[in-house]
Amino acid sequence: MRIHGLFHAPFEGLGNIAAWAQTRGHVLSHSDLFAEAPCPAPSDYDFLVVMGGPMNIYEYDAHPWFKAEKAALARAVAAGRPILGVCLGAQLLADVLGGPVTKGQNKEIGWFDVGMTVEGLAAKAFQGFPETFTAFHWHGDTFAVPPGAVRAAASEACANQAFVYRERVVGLQFHLETSAESLGEISANCADEIVGGPYVQTVAQMTDDPGRLAALQRLLDRLLDNMAAL
Repeated sequence: MRIHGLFHAPFEGLGNIAAWAQTRGHVLSHSDLFAEAPCPAPSDYDFLVVMGGPMNIYEYDAHPWFKAEKAALARAVAAGRPILGVCLGAQLLADVLGGPVTKGQNKEIGWFDVGMTVEGLAAKAFQGFPETFTAFHWHGDTFAVPPGAVRAAASEACANQAFVYRERVVGLQFHLETSAESLGEISANCADEIVGGPYVQTVAQMTDDPGRLAALQRLLDRLLDNMAAL
C-alpha cells in the first residue's frame, strides 16, 4: 500500500505512522506543503494522511497553499481513498466536508482522557478501541462535525475529538502518532503555546511517563490496521 503524508510544518511529520507503515511493508512518501510542494492526485496514493501544524486553516494570506490542499482533499474524498486527518489535518477535512473550524473554548495541550461515543465504537475504523483512553493533545481550535459524519469521540475540554465520514474518512483532534521524538519537536517549536490553563500541561508533565507512548502506539496501530482494511 502507498501511504502519502501531507505536511504543514517541518516539525510535524508522520511520527509513529511511519513505524507502522514500515513494519507492514507499505511504501511511504510525503509532500512538504509548507515548502510549496504540489498535492498529489488520488491515483498517486492508496491511503492519505493529513498531519498537524501550528496555523489556523483559514490563514490564506500566510499559507496560500491551503486552497490547493483543500481542493486536493475534496478530490481524495470523492475518489473514496482512506484518509486520516490529525489535529490541523482533521480541521482541514472537517472544513472541506462542511464542518466549520473555530477557536476552542479551551486550549488542550498534554495528556488527557478521550471517551468514545456509541457511534465511534461502532465505526469500522475504531473496532477494538476501548471506551476511554489517554491521548496526547496540542490544539487551540476545534472543528464542527461535518454533515453526514458521526461524532466519534469527546474529551472534557473539547466536545468534538473525532469524526468518521463514510467509514473511510477519519478526523482526530488528538494525536495517536506521537513518539518521544515528535513530542520533543512540537514542545520545542511551539513552546510559546504552553501557557496557563486548566488543560495545559508543562513539558515535565508531558514527559514524566514514557509508558503512555507505548499505549498510544498500540491504539494507532489498531486504527491504521482497521483503516487499511477498509
